[in-house]
Amino acid sequence: MFDETTTPLAPREDVAPAPADSPAPSPAPRTTVWLTRLLAVGLVLAAVNLRPAITSLGALLEDVRDGLHMSGSVAGVLTSVPALCFAVFGITAPRLARRFGPAAVVCAGMVAITAGLLIRPFTNSTAAFLAASALALMGIAVSNVLMPVIVKRYFPDRVGTMTGLYSMSLSAGTALAAAATVPMTTALGGSWRLGLGLWAVVAAVAVLPWAALLVRDRRGAAAPADVGHRPGPEQAAAPAPRIARSRTAWALGCFFGLQATGAYITMGWMPQIFRDAGVSAGTAGLLLAVTMVMGVPLAFVIPRLAGRMRNQGPIVIALGACGLIGYAGLYLAPAAGAWVWAVLLGVSNCAFPLALTMIGMRARTGAGVVRLSAFAQSTGYLISIPGPLLVGVLYQHSGGWELPIMFVGGLMVPQIILGVVAGRDRTIEDEC
Repeated sequence: MFDETTTPLAPREDVAPAPADSPAPSPAPRTTVWLTRLLAVGLVLAAVNLRPAITSLGALLEDVRDGLHMSGSVAGVLTSVPALCFAVFGITAPRLARRFGPAAVVCAGMVAITAGLLIRPFTNSTAAFLAASALALMGIAVSNVLMPVIVKRYFPDRVGTMTGLYSMSLSAGTALAAAATVPMTTALGGSWRLGLGLWAVVAAVAVLPWAALLVRDRRGAAAPADVGHRPGPEQAAAPAPRIARSRTAWALGCFFGLQATGAYITMGWMPQIFRDAGVSAGTAGLLLAVTMVMGVPLAFVIPRLAGRMRNQGPIVIALGACGLIGYAGLYLAPAAGAWVWAVLLGVSNCAFPLALTMIGMRARTGAGVVRLSAFAQSTGYLISIPGPLLVGVLYQHSGGWELPIMFVGGLMVPQIILGVVAGRDRTIEDEC
């Protein structure tokens, strides 16, 4: 993807220029290009592992419920755990990044994901299963927040392109886990434990490039080894925007929360909706995969398109309209039009990469992006916590999916309104 003419990573702002009489440092273009490529690979592999912990579970939720003797309400709690962990642990990401550097935190996040996915399938109680899931989700939470930060810092002239790249990779990992988990489980003799545990191997691979970057940084390598860098005095002294005073930040946080609500309800419950409509387990997993795979091309296209627009409101409206039609179809004819509804809901779920792109565009500085990313994602995930749980309760007490689907479809209206507000051409620095 990168060639020898690739623009180098952003220079460190806290490094003073060399004196005029000092010898010029020898250029190291090959080293710079190699590190740029390694960072891009690390970004892609990290993104691939930000959703399999959730969608692999969604595909086998009924088997896990039976194996651990969960009720529908407890399963609803399980589908709410990702949002809770993202909100609680995501807010710590800026402080950890300032202390250790964003790449070090992402590396630790990949280790946590690996450990959680390895431990989780082999527990024998719901509490232990939730605890291991929380460990993996903790790693996902901090990485979620820091992905826009890493893009803004190391690829400042390609925010849209790199956001599209990692959003596309995230969607690919999500779809792969949804589509492959059931067939892998079948091939392994039907054990849901092995089917879930195999995703730990994929997560372990993502640790390698970040570990290599950190090792190189500690050996004193030049340039893009800003990877583990702590902010210098000038950066530390820069005034931080009071994010809670920004209407744009609140609109973006609420927009993020509503799209996350729909996304996690989809990932956690959509296979069950189709199975209850008479669709086989394997086909239900494929339908979820179709929904997720729509994000692969669109997650690359939408951030690039959004980055060229001063106002992202029209994209918000188009995605919201797809969601309204998809939920209406799921309500009226879940099995008959299953593939169409899966496609439309997949398009609607691309509000996520749009929200990530807007995070990078609604702040002028790297410090602003860090704060806005943490605020919008933590606020958003807090808002999304009740959604999957409420769907489980509504399903259990109503005895069908009509009421839960009406609830989720109704959330599309405020999502569209808030997205239009968040998409206006302004930055948080203008409002704080």
